[in-house]
Amino acid sequence: MRMTSPENRRPGSGRRSHRDRHGRGLRGRLVPATVPLARTKSEIFDDLVLDTVETLERRFAKELAGVEFAVEDVPPDLNVYDSDVLEDGEVPLARLLPGRPGRQEVPPRIVLYRRPLEFRAIDREDLADLVHDVIIEQVANLLGIDPDELA
Repeated sequence: MRMTSPENRRPGSGRRSHRDRHGRGLRGRLVPATVPLARTKSEIFDDLVLDTVETLERRFAKELAGVEFAVEDVPPDLNVYDSDVLEDGEVPLARLLPGRPGRQEVPPRIVLYRRPLEFRAIDREDLADLVHDVIIEQVANLLGIDPDELA
């Protein structure tokens, strides 16, 4: 194999040193971050959860003080789910972890599972309604009241 020095190469021949990996062009966002299209599904889902939680916290600040809300992509693999899990058929949608008072106090926690909820929604509005209903039901279970009182 005959090697030529860089100064003897013809323009456009051989490998260019400024070429990016695999010649695919620039990597990164295709749209500015300020455009709604730039939001990921998980960011949109988080916003839906926050909207509902903020509305509830305005009305029930005292009752929900210290309650944590979390989002996980998928539920953990368990053979049997306890009564603290809100299910649709066999698929968990959310889970209420009541917390433990005492020396190592653990605050109550409501966990929503993003992928199962997204799978059941037809569009973004349907997803917003579904997220709202699931949070209302879990908060009602935590507070020991009827979900209709929260809605």
